Amino acid sequence: MDNKVSVWAQFAFGGKSLFKGLALTFSHLLKSRKSRSQISIQEEGYFDNQRGIATVQYPFESIPVPDNGRYKLHNEIEDCIVCDKCVKVCPVNCITIEPIRSPEEFGKTSDGTPKRIYAAKFDIDMGKCCFCGLCTTVCPTECLTMTKEYDFSTFDIPDHNFSFGNMTPQEIEEKKKAWDEHPKNKMAVAPGKSDPTDQASAAKPVFKPRIKPPTQP
Repeated sequence: MDNKVSVWAQFAFGGKSLFKGLALTFSHLLKSRKSRSQISIQEEGYFDNQRGIATVQYPFESIPVPDNGRYKLHNEIEDCIVCDKCVKVCPVNCITIEPIRSPEEFGKTSDGTPKRIYAAKFDIDMGKCCFCGLCTTVCPTECLTMTKEYDFSTFDIPDHNFSFGNMTPQEIEEKKKAWDEHPKNKMAVAPGKSDPTDQASAAKPVFKPRIKPPTQP
């Protein structure tokens, strides 16, 4: 008799547990008729708003991206002074710069830093980038930043190379020519004549110290 009671008690306990689980599942089904609002985990009340469909229909929907994150690099080329610090600090060599010096200052950045070097080429290969953020740390004008864009996948690897240089090939040739033809870089020596500085150095007498012969005892 005691065995029969214990078996029925187990059946009752199992039925109660099953009913409780089904009730919880059914309540979630009722709540999942609409999507819950997507808010950042940094906002207050994030855990109070967990009712509804949790699945995000990407790419039509996306979850909020934190502001302080390491994502796709962007260079505000108008504020770049081509200091080359980002290239030197990059551990994977994903930044390529081709500088062209200017004989004189040709503008200023948004923070007032003078610009004396043109960026004929400024490419960032995000396929190599390890998202360490060192380039954004050493940038003196803060023109290098990491945006919130994290999905830039592609079928072709070369498409990960992003170019920020805005100079045309004609402008590049003009700036190079202007620097090469600047008086500071040209040697004012007529064809067929030697450098006057060399003649002046040759005309100077060569200093030879006088060595006295050793005195014999």
